[in-house]
Amino acid sequence: MHFAVDHDFLASCAKVADVWCSPAFHAQLDLPDLSQPDVVAHSVDGTTRSLRLRYEYIGQLDPIARKIVGGRRLTWIQELRLDTATYTGTLSFSAEEDAHRLHGTAAVAIFPIEGSGHTRRRIDGDLHVNVPLVGGTLERRLAPGVLRRLDVEAVAVSEELTVHR
Repeated sequence: MHFAVDHDFLASCAKVADVWCSPAFHAQLDLPDLSQPDVVAHSVDGTTRSLRLRYEYIGQLDPIARKIVGGRRLTWIQELRLDTATYTGTLSFSAEEDAHRLHGTAAVAIFPIEGSGHTRRRIDGDLHVNVPLVGGTLERRLAPGVLRRLDVEAVAVSEELTVHR
């Protein structure tokens, strides 16, 4: 299922990237239905920043999803890769168990909005649930939660930018 979302910030591309790629920022971020993330890896290689996080879903599971997951914990790895020379990159995620069953990837871009002093973050990608017969239904049920968490994250990025002006 395709998803896309834009968030505007009153800060430069560099400042938005600094907050969004910060392991410390994510470690204290409260997202709906998720545990605090474990920082799996963080690196800077030239202009490329990479941040890998592990999340556990702690909210109420959809009955169909509960049957598929069974008694196992639902955890996944999320990776943000951003080139700070172009402010483009990828955001990907996949279930830690059975990554082929639940995964997604999105193109990300941070760019100035001409004449406004604002910066826009665009995330444009696809969510895939590869489970026969119910995959499409689960994608439609999961996508709003993914978008809600990206919105909550954007509010927190804005707040962090305000604090560190």
